[in-house]
Amino acid sequence: MRADTIPARLMNQLHLRPAEPAYHVKTDRHWRSIDWQSYVGQVRRAGKSLMAMGLGPGDKVAMLGFNRPEWVIFHLGAMCIGAAGAGIYAACSAEEIQYIAAHAEARVVLLQDGSSWQKIADRRGELPRLEHVILMADAPHVEDRQVMSWADFDSHGDGISDAEFDQCIDELEPESLAALIYTSGATGPPRGVMLSHSNLTWASDNQVGLLKQTDCDRILSYLPLSHIAEQTLAMYCPITVGAAVYYAESLAKVSDNLREVEPTILFGLPRIWEKYHAAVQARLARTQGIKRALIDWVRRVGTRVSERQNCGRSLGALLTIQYKLASYLIFTRLKKALGLRHTRVLVSGAGSISRQVIDFFASLDLVIHEQYGQSESCGPTSFNRIGETRFGTVGKPIDGVEAKIAQDGEILVRGPNLFMGYYRDELATSNSLVDGWLRTGDVGEIDSDGYLKITGRKKNIFIANGGNHIAPESIEAALKDHPLIGEAVVIGDRRPFLSALLALDEEVAGIFVAERGLPEAPIDQIVELRNAVQDIVEEVNRHRANGETIKRFKILPHRFTVESGELTATLNVKRRLVTEKYAREIDAMYVDVTVSDREDKIRGNT
Repeated sequence: MRADTIPARLMNQLHLRPAEPAYHVKTDRHWRSIDWQSYVGQVRRAGKSLMAMGLGPGDKVAMLGFNRPEWVIFHLGAMCIGAAGAGIYAACSAEEIQYIAAHAEARVVLLQDGSSWQKIADRRGELPRLEHVILMADAPHVEDRQVMSWADFDSHGDGISDAEFDQCIDELEPESLAALIYTSGATGPPRGVMLSHSNLTWASDNQVGLLKQTDCDRILSYLPLSHIAEQTLAMYCPITVGAAVYYAESLAKVSDNLREVEPTILFGLPRIWEKYHAAVQARLARTQGIKRALIDWVRRVGTRVSERQNCGRSLGALLTIQYKLASYLIFTRLKKALGLRHTRVLVSGAGSISRQVIDFFASLDLVIHEQYGQSESCGPTSFNRIGETRFGTVGKPIDGVEAKIAQDGEILVRGPNLFMGYYRDELATSNSLVDGWLRTGDVGEIDSDGYLKITGRKKNIFIANGGNHIAPESIEAALKDHPLIGEAVVIGDRRPFLSALLALDEEVAGIFVAERGLPEAPIDQIVELRNAVQDIVEEVNRHRANGETIKRFKILPHRFTVESGELTATLNVKRRLVTEKYAREIDAMYVDVTVSDREDKIRGNT
């Protein structure tokens, strides 16, 4: 009897809805749909081609590129024959690509374009297991014996029968390896998280239940498919329920694609929501007079509505009337402008999001449901369920998962969603899995109603000279609540006071400069900007104990980017790299320390 696996569920959709759309791609300015019968056929051909190359159970492949059907087809084809795919973030450097491909022992690698191939070609000598490189459709031709076009790959397995392929699916075992998820490498070399077939099906079933997904849902796939959250939402859940996926054209086109697709479920990283927050807030801030008063009233209505809905309470007659009027005047138009008119659920995960950002969107009838999890738990560990949402928390543990707080504050998790271990790293596995519990590395607390709150990352907590244990994340979040500040890194371990490296949001800073008619200059050299930032820091300090206030700050000349190495592919700051890269700037903030500096004086270094 065929086991319950993602490949088995894919084949089931062939029988349930062969002619219905499985995914959509945009070509020549039009969205083109591919039905489930064609989709299954594409996966079948990819799997047979890999079989023809000699791959089978236990082998590994890798995928590098932006969200494309070929990425998913190749990954599922490998999964069907018992192999496992390892996603590589498109923004990875040649060194990072080589490390992951070599560590995963990938025999075949799928690449998006010629530039990706060059990164591989430059380090081919360090990839002894690599046998074939496949290029996605429309990629420029590469003249190399190892490189194969997508068209040639698609037909490479024509000599393998459908029966041979189907037998591979029949022989899949639920507890065998299905996928490798490599961590972002924020605190060291990436680790290969091993996920089984049962991990993927169990997590998909839970996600489907939490989001109340059906075959009528539309998903826009734009976040990195190398991340477990995107794989679950844009691959495994749609295969489970028969929902349609739209592949974004590019990151630059996401806003346009949102308005075209109008997805019913949207998952965003905290930085994505922060960018939307900055843009919408800046637009609303320019309103005046009667229109401003109207927006303020509408937002008060939105806040009251979200508070009641989050508790599962009815709105009541008066609030219902006010809500309908607010929707007619503002909410519906705003949602249409953002492409969220038909969105049922907004989700944030893969990092901490500011409470102010969540409150802001809730006041506009856009409730963001925060979830918490990691690759090692195959995605969600806890979720703010619809009708049971408590802002400032990441919700209650999902059904079947247990969470508890260790004596040192670390969050421990146990359940059938836990990973098999780290690939080729028994020591790291034994350190992370202790007596059946996953040591998450996050610090938090659970309230009396069972809601989990994340207070920081265990590795990030430092001891200030006064002996206080400081979790920098909450201070950084408070600084980033202002649209002008794009990123903040708080410094203070064994230092006489706290300081901060600040990267400004270039778009908001540009508006600031233009509105005041200031002359063009490097962003870190504009006095008016520095004064505005100092006002922000002072406001943040007013709400914190003296030992947790920022005494000095440094505005950096440019924003953090994935390409420059300061951000992970999921847009989280690589704290260690940043502190090493800007060691000179950090040290400069602690030169000539005086008593007044220690007490209450704030300085912005130039």
